[in-house]
Amino acid sequence: MKEHSNQIVYVVWLSIVASLGGFLFGYDTAVISGTVDHVSAQFNLNDITKGWYVGCALAGSIAGVMVAGSLSDKFGRKIVLLLSAVLFSISGLGCMVAGNEVQLVIARIMGGIGIGVASVISPLYIAEISVPSFRGRLVSMYQLAITVGFLGAYLANYGLLHYSEALVAKGATSGLYGKIFATEIWRGMLGMEALPALLFFIVLFLIPESPRWLIVKGQELKASIILKKIYGEKEAGVQVNNVKNIIASETHSDWRMLFQPGFRLALFIGVALAMLGQLMGVNAVLYYGPTIFKESGLSTGDSLFYQVLVGLVNMLTTILALIIIDKVGRKQLVYWGVSGMIIALVLIGVYFAFGVNLNLPHVFLLIFFLFYIFCCAISICAVIFVLLSEMYPVKVRGAAMSIAGLSLWIGTYLIGQLTPLMLTTFTPAGTFWLFALMCVPYMLIVWKLLPETTGKSLEEIEEMWIQKGKK
Repeated sequence: MKEHSNQIVYVVWLSIVASLGGFLFGYDTAVISGTVDHVSAQFNLNDITKGWYVGCALAGSIAGVMVAGSLSDKFGRKIVLLLSAVLFSISGLGCMVAGNEVQLVIARIMGGIGIGVASVISPLYIAEISVPSFRGRLVSMYQLAITVGFLGAYLANYGLLHYSEALVAKGATSGLYGKIFATEIWRGMLGMEALPALLFFIVLFLIPESPRWLIVKGQELKASIILKKIYGEKEAGVQVNNVKNIIASETHSDWRMLFQPGFRLALFIGVALAMLGQLMGVNAVLYYGPTIFKESGLSTGDSLFYQVLVGLVNMLTTILALIIIDKVGRKQLVYWGVSGMIIALVLIGVYFAFGVNLNLPHVFLLIFFLFYIFCCAISICAVIFVLLSEMYPVKVRGAAMSIAGLSLWIGTYLIGQLTPLMLTTFTPAGTFWLFALMCVPYMLIVWKLLPETTGKSLEEIEEMWIQKGKK
């Protein structure tokens, strides 16, 4: 019993360390929401350039995703996570001291590359060190870390804004400190990322390489030592043999595997769900929440406070999803959650179409947003990284996640870049109704094409796709 308890603690520890990449992902993604208006005013940004300020990090994320998988398949998961920690650190410090808009954008792109790398490798690493019965919960820890990063960014934005106002009231605006934390507070908001990034870099030296990657590279002895800590003495040998057997059954050892009949379907599902998930509006809320709330008449301070509540509900709901995902199953969470998202998005659109003119209290809008975030966090946000980390063959798992992740970040980039234009052109009501419409194909793909993977080992899932390809 004590040995089993130690194994669980060890796996949870590895998952927590890898999940720090998710925290940085969340902070870097969400911190932008509190800086958009400040940076836009300082650099006279219009809708297009404002979208680029938000979207430049997402462009970096696309670049990071494109190289992360192949780098991790070649050099290992751990070394690539270290690379992401370095990029996050450079980005935070670079944003804090940026001398002009170009330097700021370059620093944001560096952070974006770190996001792209972490979004692929962190959940992949967790999936490869997890036991089947807990894999959903452990990989969901990565999504939980993202939401904690969101909340941390919102709290930092809210707290630093008030701190800035206090410094200005005292006249403490001189020097570099005054510039960062008083007169140009967006620098402090963006720069705070460097602290957790440095912590991530340090603790990564305390975890081992992925044992499944080591087996692929022929380093079975090293893999066995790690697997004994995870599964125990007896089961470790079984796991090594299972991975070796599934590798032996793979007819290709490169990206061509992904275009075999069964894996081709898995790749399509991953790409489609990753892309559609971003077009259903969640990142529009996370990036432009304060701006959207201000559209309804709220002050800047109240808008940031509402965004803190959004982040808090996002985090708490993800904890609930983490608890139930391996019990309820991936598909059931999607069915209930996406249905609720459609209802919430329609109601948000109705509020903007009619509620403002009727002088409805802002609390209605807040309730609709919080309901939307609840439904999103308990379904697509909790499920997507779990699915992507477990759907693909071990030899090219990194490359496959990069392809699916690329579609995710293209969708995220489009939302980040186009949301200001959509809010102006289609009005907020039309924008949220469009997001509701995009939920429908997502639900159909999960219903018709996606098999349930809850409780299955990675090798069992791979065999399942192989069998599908033979039908």
